[in-house]
Amino acid sequence: MKGRRVLFLASVLGAWAAGAAGAAQALRFDQVFADAPVSLHYNAQYQARGASHRLEAWVDRGTRLKRVTDQAVETYAERADARDPEYRMTVLDRQRHIATRIDRTNLMRIGNFTDWFELAHALRVPRGDYRLERAATPAGASRPVAACDWYRVTQDAHASTVCWSRAAALPLSIVAEGGREVWRVTALERGPVAGAVFAIHDEGFVRNDANEDIEHD
Repeated sequence: MKGRRVLFLASVLGAWAAGAAGAAQALRFDQVFADAPVSLHYNAQYQARGASHRLEAWVDRGTRLKRVTDQAVETYAERADARDPEYRMTVLDRQRHIATRIDRTNLMRIGNFTDWFELAHALRVPRGDYRLERAATPAGASRPVAACDWYRVTQDAHASTVCWSRAAALPLSIVAEGGREVWRVTALERGPVAGAVFAIHDEGFVRNDANEDIEHD
């Protein structure tokens, strides 16, 4: 009888230890992918809807950013404080010569829930349940332009493996299931960004104030 009690206690302790180990390995998105107030300039290539795109971006300490996509669309965003979720965005469509201004609150009103983190760090915050764990370098990944750590994010039975640079607060590579690299930073420069980078040149553009249109609907 004593031997059975010892075996039972050992099994309970073993299960507890396994559970504790699992809890220790559980990672939170906001802790791993921290919203650091960095200043940097980078170039990236990414895949979206079966097409390849090029992006050039500048980020200035969590308050200003500029993104140029395929040399066709310029996106500017700014906010008063790095802790403030609200921001003001201006989008320049170079091909149609239209400049559109809109605030985050009105973006949400029309169903666009893009937050500052996604704009600045090129990574969408998962909504709902997810699993985040450390990972090995996946097949299909390019050699990162700087040091980074690999993590696997799983949600709704879909997984992506992200190589996250803490120093740049940026994913340097994202590999989808099947080994397809869907995001890759090709050049990265950390340091102060000149204020002139964020000057909006919309001379000759049709100016559209989306805030006014939405608020009067």
